[in-house]
Amino acid sequence: MAAERYPDAARGIGKSLTRTASARPRILLVRLSAIGDIVFASPLIRALRRAYPQAHLAWLVQPESRPLLDAHPELDEVIVWPVGEWRELWHRRQWVALLGCVREFRAGLARRRFDLAIDLQGLLKSGLLTWLSGAPERLGLGSREGSGLLMSRVVARGGDADLIGSEYRFLAERLGLPVQPFSMEVGLTEADEAFARELAVCRRVAEGYAVLCPFTTRPQKHWFADRWRDLARRLQVELGLPSLMLGGPGDRGAAAALSLATPEVDGLLNLVGETTLREAAALIKHARLLIGVDTGLSHMGIAFGRPSLLLFGSTCPYRETTRGNARVLYHALPCSPCRRRPTCSGDFSCMKAIGVAEVVEAARALLTPVPAVP
Repeated sequence: MAAERYPDAARGIGKSLTRTASARPRILLVRLSAIGDIVFASPLIRALRRAYPQAHLAWLVQPESRPLLDAHPELDEVIVWPVGEWRELWHRRQWVALLGCVREFRAGLARRRFDLAIDLQGLLKSGLLTWLSGAPERLGLGSREGSGLLMSRVVARGGDADLIGSEYRFLAERLGLPVQPFSMEVGLTEADEAFARELAVCRRVAEGYAVLCPFTTRPQKHWFADRWRDLARRLQVELGLPSLMLGGPGDRGAAAALSLATPEVDGLLNLVGETTLREAAALIKHARLLIGVDTGLSHMGIAFGRPSLLLFGSTCPYRETTRGNARVLYHALPCSPCRRRPTCSGDFSCMKAIGVAEVVEAARALLTPVPAVP
């Protein structure tokens, strides 16, 4: 095990930073993607800031996920890995140009003189980038694919699998960082907030709306189009909530198929691919309710403290949301969770077990104020 190879992994990072004799340690976090994983890992920013108030905190990320971090109030710097440029040069077999880009990127990291780099992804690509940082201390979380060989120390993944973001909380605890509170955070700008307010007025949903997040990269994590349409109708009729459907540009085709009957579906507004990532986050922040599958946008509902229902099937990344107004609907079967290898021949029985009536009643319960104790 990696943790056995590096027995000092649990001793914290204080000594490592003290050895640098730096009053303002420079720390790099490496988590390249995806949206949900970056949101899960975001509490580490504040934990590090509380432990090291004068530190320079940077995050290395892929371009598509950069908006999640650009406006974070506790981050000093966001560094973008130009993976698209590197990939194009690789496919065109322009090896000299690719090597030049890698050297230039490495030199840029070296100029920043990081004291500590933490690989939160634990893959070979993230490990290589962590090593390229030149930081004398390189800490890997659950390093695999050989990336542990590039680290100074490795901490095995751990924590309570039912707790949201538990592996990052576990890492913070092992490193002696403060974990109370350990809350996810997505930074927004005033422009993002203004967009959400103006859209709500223009689309006549300023009195309150639900956000629907139906799309992700794996079909086994999806709910069913007819159920989403039925749900939108019932949210409007029974709870008085029109629905805004959110997703990225790559989800437009699926959204069009889902909303074929939009003229007959009262209260379903298709905004898929029509917002930036942070604009979508701002709409979630101001929603009265979020309902979604296991996808990055859905987890933002919990980050913003909004009433949230998460529909899980082939995956179940957590059941304990840490919030009283957020709930997971999950009906485990003998084959659950199958993750990337479904055995149901496309039936997706675990998601089929979640009915529209169950979702509506759960939503009603989340929106019902809890009576005060006399």
